[in-house]
Amino acid sequence: MGRDKFENEALIHNGWPEDLWFHVDDLSSAHVYLRLPRGETFESVPQEVVEECASLVKANSIKGCKMSETKIVYTPWENLKKTADMVVGQIGYHNHKRCKYITVKKNNDIVKKIEKTRSEDMKPDLQAERLARDAEVLAEQKPRRKTQLRKKRPSSCNARRKDTKSHTIDSLKMIRPRRRTTTPTMIPTILCEIEDDSSFLPGSF
Repeated sequence: MGRDKFENEALIHNGWPEDLWFHVDDLSSAHVYLRLPRGETFESVPQEVVEECASLVKANSIKGCKMSETKIVYTPWENLKKTADMVVGQIGYHNHKRCKYITVKKNNDIVKKIEKTRSEDMKPDLQAERLARDAEVLAEQKPRRKTQLRKKRPSSCNARRKDTKSHTIDSLKMIRPRRRTTTPTMIPTILCEIEDDSSFLPGSF
């Protein structure tokens, strides 16, 4: 959770794809992040957990904490949009359809329960954590990529062999001499006709 706009800004820049972001809708508040196990989506988060995060956001909003009930928006970190003209801690959305809303009432019991788990001495290096996370993901994906490349290589080699074989056959066809069009049975027939023709005399043409 970001306790001020500068911590909120740091969380925005160093969030994870697995993070779910919570904020009071249309009011200033702390930014609360829920880190999901890799592969899960925010649709699968239990309603109880969503209510706990929403209650924490409400309690850390100057105006929201004074209201009997407050509307909270939550969306995946990847849906957060930060542009150059926005002030520190300000954020928008890439796709409003990916935002969900929940209305929570003041619940001090939930907030106290969560506050007990907070460590004030903990100052995480958000950038280092994000880099370590990315390196871990790349290391997990590397064997899969090698397997995929191995599967693709035989087919490409076979294709090259077929192309080479086809090219060789075409080359042989090009250098093969043409056969005579006159069939062997036609030659003696023509000669016999010439020999039997008594009217044929040398120089008669």
